[in-house]
Amino acid sequence: MEELLQIGLGLFGGLALFLYGMNLMSNNLQEAAGERMRAILAAVTKNPFFGVLAGALATAVLQSSSATTVMTIGFVAAGLMGLRQAIPIIMGANIGTTITAQIIAFKLSDYVLGIVLVGFLIMQLAKQGQMKYVGTAVFGFGLLFLGIDTMGAVMKPLAENPVFTDLIAQVTGVPVLGVLVGTLMTLVVQSSSATIAVLQNFASTPGADGASIIGLDGAIPILLGDNLGTTITALLAAIGQSRDAKRVALSHCIFNLSGCLLFVWLIGPFASVVAAIPPAGPEVEVIARQIANAHTLFNVTMTALWLPLVSMMVKIVMAILPEKPRRPRDPLVDTLETPLAPDAAAA
Repeated sequence: MEELLQIGLGLFGGLALFLYGMNLMSNNLQEAAGERMRAILAAVTKNPFFGVLAGALATAVLQSSSATTVMTIGFVAAGLMGLRQAIPIIMGANIGTTITAQIIAFKLSDYVLGIVLVGFLIMQLAKQGQMKYVGTAVFGFGLLFLGIDTMGAVMKPLAENPVFTDLIAQVTGVPVLGVLVGTLMTLVVQSSSATIAVLQNFASTPGADGASIIGLDGAIPILLGDNLGTTITALLAAIGQSRDAKRVALSHCIFNLSGCLLFVWLIGPFASVVAAIPPAGPEVEVIARQIANAHTLFNVTMTALWLPLVSMMVKIVMAILPEKPRRPRDPLVDTLETPLAPDAAAA
């Protein structure tokens, strides 16, 4: 019981550090570069390809697909951008968010405390302004990796627990169950980056045979679920917004749901393609990078499939969320509400 308590505290404590570091980094990057990213998004042309690039760039810089999605919904709600322009930006945001998983796949354990120290010194020495934001973002980046290391350290005993390994084997053998696990994790944590980081860490833990405790075939369905669960943020941001803003959030859901439904039947072939991408080596050493590559490849593939079909996406969301029917006009009410002519009023 005491060991389980230690594992639980380490896992959730590390997750708290990760989320705090992620929010700290993202919020300060938004303060430092947010206005530029808003200008880029607002000035995006009607060319869907440039919309994808703008969404990917904004998300890569801000390190938050939620921030890009919320900004886009805000632009649509304000009438600054149409639905047809917004959908490619959402697709690009899905690509941009994969940068976080790629960064996490780097083995920075030996430099974590150094990154925290550098960020702290910049925070303390810099006056108000851009450098203060940059220093705080670096500090948050260090905390993010410190949280990852904490989670990784407490996961090792789980790999030796037969009950836990049997449970993982069941999830690995049923892809739909893996998708459900990933979706629920992201719904609870409200951050796909955090759940994918946990997945990368967990998959890097060796089992009794020295291979990954879950393997790439078991990790991909959970990754698909993580992508599906992150759409809840867009839906929450659209509450109380205009009809078009709700349609933008719905397009995000359709994009990820369609990808999930497609790839869940192609786990084996998809895993083979991902495994063929460098780096090569023992599974437990390269699987974090493979998961990051799978995340990127999934979103790039779905964008390539949907980008020529933006008009179809618009039609789908318009059919699901049509314009509200206007109230039939009542001639009697119209007569009562119509101001009297000056001569009639005088009489």
